[in-house]
This record gives sequence, C-alpha cells and structure tokens, in this order.
Amino acid sequence: MRVLVGGGTGFIGTALTQLLKARGHNVTLVSRQPGPGRITWSELIRSGLPLCDVVINLAGENILNPLRRWNEAFQKEVLTSRLDTTHLLANAITNATHPPQAWILVTGVGVVLGRGGGAISHMLLPFRLGLGGPIGSGHQFFPWIHIGDLAGILTHALEEDHVQGVLNGVAPASTTTNAEFAQALGAALGRPAFIPVPSTVVQAVFGRERATMLLEGQKVVPRRTLATGYQYSFPELEAALKDVVA
Repeated sequence: MRVLVGGGTGFIGTALTQLLKARGHNVTLVSRQPGPGRITWSELIRSGLPLCDVVINLAGENILNPLRRWNEAFQKEVLTSRLDTTHLLANAITNATHPPQAWILVTGVGVVLGRGGGAISHMLLPFRLGLGGPIGSGHQFFPWIHIGDLAGILTHALEEDHVQGVLNGVAPASTTTNAEFAQALGAALGRPAFIPVPSTVVQAVFGRERATMLLEGQKVVPRRTLATGYQYSFPELEAALKDVVA
C-alpha cells in the first residue's frame, strides 16, 4: 500500500517506516524539511493529498521532553503541534479526489521502549551508574510498550480491514508499577535500582502538571488490541528491556 506518514522522521516514525518498507509498502513522509521520500506540510497545503491508501499522523511535540520548561509557550506548542497537523491532514483527506482507505491517529501510548531514543534514552545513564530507582512512591502504574510492537500494531491496523476504533498502544503486561519497572531495568543492566527520585524533584524538573503523569500513572489494558488478533513480539517487560539494553 501507499502510506503517508505525518511527522514520520522521529523515533516512532523511523521504526514504523522501516517495518512498513520491510513488508513491501511504499512510504512518503510529511515533515517540515524537504528530502527524498518526503513532502513538506506547506506542499500538502498547496498541492493537496498525494495519492495514498493510508494516512497516519504521528506528529506532535514530546510532552515529557525534560529539556523544555513547562511554560505557556511550550504548552501551546504541544497542543498546536498535534491539532494543526491533524487538521491539515483531515482537510486534505476531505478534499481529496481519491481519499485513503484508512486514517490512523496516534494520540497516546505507553512509555515507548527502544534503542536509540524514546523515554529509555533519558533513563539509561543514571541506571547504568547504579543511581536508578522508582519515581515518587513507585506504586503508580507505568504503562509501556516496545517500539517494535507499537510499529507492529500500526502496521496491523492498516493491513487488516476489520481493525477499527481506538486501540491502546501498551503491552499486555502494562499493569507494571513504576517500582517494578525500575527493578526490571536495573536487573537488565546488572545494577541496583533502589534510589528513589523524590516527587519534589520530578515536579521541579517537569512542572506540577506534567509531573502528575509520572507520579500518578494510569492502568491501561490493551483488550481491544488483543481482540483484533495482534500478536505481541514483546508482551513481557523483562524480554523487552533485555532487547533494548543489549
């Protein structure tokens, strides 16, 4: 199939593109910068939707980027980066002479585990130094997913006609607590992981609103994802972490 991916140059988009191409699909990215196999958002507005079978939107500023202060400007950037790109693609689909067969939005997933990017890249150094540990109380749920499975779920959704509606992008074992995650990551690295990160430190780094996401967590189960017939490559945390830190 011909797949158009909005915001496909990042960590998730790169993994998804590799998988789609490996499965014989043709991929075009929509990004801010022109290049081979890409169109820009400006070109999309000017020329309309290129001929494609599926549109996927991954665009959006990382809300938990620890290098960005949680101020009004960044909050606006997080919001508009998702809304504006979705609006542009939706308009292009509406006005297309030959609209795509499928339209996939990625709006919220678990903590994505993978090599060379994602949340794990910020965790590895302190854990390798034996300074890792739970965040806050550690009792909060910590939904996660391996990057290979997130790309796999998206590919499954576009290849299988019966897949519709909202699918949770988390692993089946996502009822893991933050403390259990920290222990498993420490074990994968052969390091202790008992030094907690106090809530006050998390709030100081991320701001009170963002810190809530890390300190309170959420219990998410991929019931509908499993019901579609998707087979996880990394359903268990230990195997996922071993693959990431290998």
